[in-house]
Amino acid sequence: MSASKRRIIVVILGVVVVLGVGIQFVPTQVSRINPPVQAEPQWDSAATRDTFYRACGDCHSNQTTWLWYSRVAPVSWLIASDVAEGRQRLNVSEWNRPQRGAGEAAEAVIEGNMPLPIYLIMHPDARLTAQERQALALGLEASFAR
Repeated sequence: MSASKRRIIVVILGVVVVLGVGIQFVPTQVSRINPPVQAEPQWDSAATRDTFYRACGDCHSNQTTWLWYSRVAPVSWLIASDVAEGRQRLNVSEWNRPQRGAGEAAEAVIEGNMPLPIYLIMHPDARLTAQERQALALGLEASFAR
């Protein structure tokens, strides 16, 4: 490889690194904090609660585990936005306010729409077997109907 081609590659790599580092300082409106838990539903069982938090809690509670990559742009923007949207639809940490997504939660679990496939890539422990999916859906119906 010629010296001029190597220089071009080095310059391109340098630009990529500078842009990658620089993007980390772009301000964002999306919060990555966990507000305090105000109220939880009256869970039908500890198993329902445990399975919910394992598969759904990062996006549908105020107890999100913000892993290292959730602070690295541009991925952080997507994650923070998904969590904010999830909390807006259903947030078991704010059961003291109306939860518009509560009635649809069991159906979303049964149909395999939740947890989101993109979430499962980095959270394999959130994968549910057919039996876990069925038990969680029944538990959500019982818990959220109270």
